[in-house]
Amino acid sequence: MNERDGAVRGRGATIQPLARFETTHREPFDDGWVGDDEEPRPLRTEVTPEHPRKVLSWNQSPDVPFELSLNPYRGCEHGCAYCFARPAHAYVGLSPGLDFESRLFAKVGAADCLRRELARPAHRVTPLALGINTDAYQPVEREWRITREVLEVLAEARHPVSIVTKSALVERDLDLLGPMAERGLVQVAISVTTLDRALSRHLEPRAAAPQRRLETMRRLSEAGVPVAVLVAPLIPVLTDGELESLLDAAREAGATSAGYVLLRLPREVAPLFEDWLRTHHPLKADHVLQRLREAHGGQLYDSSFGHRMVGAGPYATLLRQRFRLARRRAGLAGRLAELDTTHFRPPAAPEADRGPQMDLF
Repeated sequence: MNERDGAVRGRGATIQPLARFETTHREPFDDGWVGDDEEPRPLRTEVTPEHPRKVLSWNQSPDVPFELSLNPYRGCEHGCAYCFARPAHAYVGLSPGLDFESRLFAKVGAADCLRRELARPAHRVTPLALGINTDAYQPVEREWRITREVLEVLAEARHPVSIVTKSALVERDLDLLGPMAERGLVQVAISVTTLDRALSRHLEPRAAAPQRRLETMRRLSEAGVPVAVLVAPLIPVLTDGELESLLDAAREAGATSAGYVLLRLPREVAPLFEDWLRTHHPLKADHVLQRLREAHGGQLYDSSFGHRMVGAGPYATLLRQRFRLARRRAGLAGRLAELDTTHFRPPAAPEADRGPQMDLF
């Protein structure tokens, strides 16, 4: 059951599926007070402050190259129609559809939590992945600056960090990233799905334009920050034909390594993306979905380790071969160099935790 069906200007989702844990259901009803020619009110972004007690998450997934992550925000204003993190909004009783991109949560005090967690004697230093579930540099970061505060703590502690983003806002923090890069403490992966501006505008409506992301790669590279391009997601039929040209463009922009992820459609993302396809690309929709089923054993998605990121079968094998050849031809490595974990020093405790005498020590 869905609400507010149809494309909304500046938003990615075309439907509003109800949160899967909700016990009540709602249906839209026309009471006759809204005329057919009346413009719908714009869907504004609402941000609710959260006050977490811990911000570091550990994982043991064999599919990702990190064990430790931190997400400054819940939900993402970029509104990418394909975002694998959308189902997480159901845990707060909100829809993975338009709610995910318009009703956000900001983890106020994340930097202080991070200080406490890094200062613990038991903390094991390993590269921290920043903004993995949702983009740490999404538009609301301009106002809330939580990512900036987290980076300041990491820079002070000389803690290694990797960043994945599709935002040009990361350039704002070059004053921190540059010196960290000199110590081998940071690397940035820029996610690029397509070079087609028109497609990107509907697919990821509030993310930076593809050409702007390439410019961001260039500026990071010129500042000495190691840069990778992440072709994520690679969408059958819609974007897979751009694979070679995309890697060439990234290499020219200063990327030194590349990776890719096949489109993932867990839980509510499958019907959300299918409706987006049938709204914006109705003639290609069946072809896209058939290719995905070929890569996932007849299903739209298989979440098993070793399979969920790249798929299996003839089509998935062909993509892997094309990617390896294109990467080699472009002169890109498979992954960036390892970050340095030897410079770490525990950060100072948050000011609120210090007594009046603690600054003497």
